Amino acid sequence: MATDNPPATAEPADPAVPLKGATRKGDRIFLGLSRGSGITLLAIMAAIAVFLTWRAALAISADEANFLTAFEWDANATPPRFGIAVLAFGTVVSSLIAMIVAVPVAVGIALFISHYAPRKLATPLGYVIDLLAAVPSIVYGLWGALFLVPHLSGLYEWLDDYFGWSGIFSYEGGAARSLFTAGILLAIMILPIITNVSREVFRQAPRMHEEAALALGATRWEVIRMSVLPFGRSGVISASMLGLGRALGETMAVATVLSPSFLIHASLLQPGGGTFAQNIAAGFKEAGATGRDALIASGLVLFVITLLVNGAARLIIARRKEYSGANA
Repeated sequence: MATDNPPATAEPADPAVPLKGATRKGDRIFLGLSRGSGITLLAIMAAIAVFLTWRAALAISADEANFLTAFEWDANATPPRFGIAVLAFGTVVSSLIAMIVAVPVAVGIALFISHYAPRKLATPLGYVIDLLAAVPSIVYGLWGALFLVPHLSGLYEWLDDYFGWSGIFSYEGGAARSLFTAGILLAIMILPIITNVSREVFRQAPRMHEEAALALGATRWEVIRMSVLPFGRSGVISASMLGLGRALGETMAVATVLSPSFLIHASLLQPGGGTFAQNIAAGFKEAGATGRDALIASGLVLFVITLLVNGAARLIIARRKEYSGANA
């Protein structure tokens, strides 16, 4: 039955009136604060880079040795002679050892908490992991010097017995104050960071994907391998880069357990070596004007290494994003 009333139509929006919510005062304030924060961060990074470059140029111009390849550090001498070869080697090697030890263990703990452990166990275990992340570096360093170093001699001897033929794990006795010990301590320190981030990423895996895999007869491990790990791959990489960033810049813990020397040994178990952060902390107080500039120059190298590591991580994540379950 027809009616005389035409259907109601929406009135066109008045072009003179802006869309509701698009130009609110609160939105404008939030946009300005967000944009200002980003610009401020870039300005701070640029200021740090300019300062480090300027002071590093002063030091390198006065250096009588090759800054990149010299195996010595005597920046307070006349003329000064210093190089970063040993520091770069020690920083990279100790951080790699930490990553090799920590990442598999952290991913395993994260999977256990998120998919295997009952709630009554997972909750307190998660609290313990969170607590480990809050322990100060100096406490880890004291524990490493007083407990870890004396108790690693047995492991060193075992590695020498079975893998000493490689040269990398040859051990001649003495205190276990080597890059390998520093790497193990760094692994313990970065373990909570990688575990916490990975755990939260695994918890975000689509529940429907897991239930579908279980309905098709997949085992618990197959569900994790086909649904959880592909989804969390980018998150695990990001967590690993956060841990690596702490390992690269760790100072007090490494300085406490390492016997610094400007020698590079073929064996990771021999005492000696050094890192950028440890050398800066140990030498800054007694350094003169040129010595401080030399330490700042080594800090610039660490700054560049950190930027390169984070940039590489972003590239890896961007390339693997299309294969991640996050886009499913």
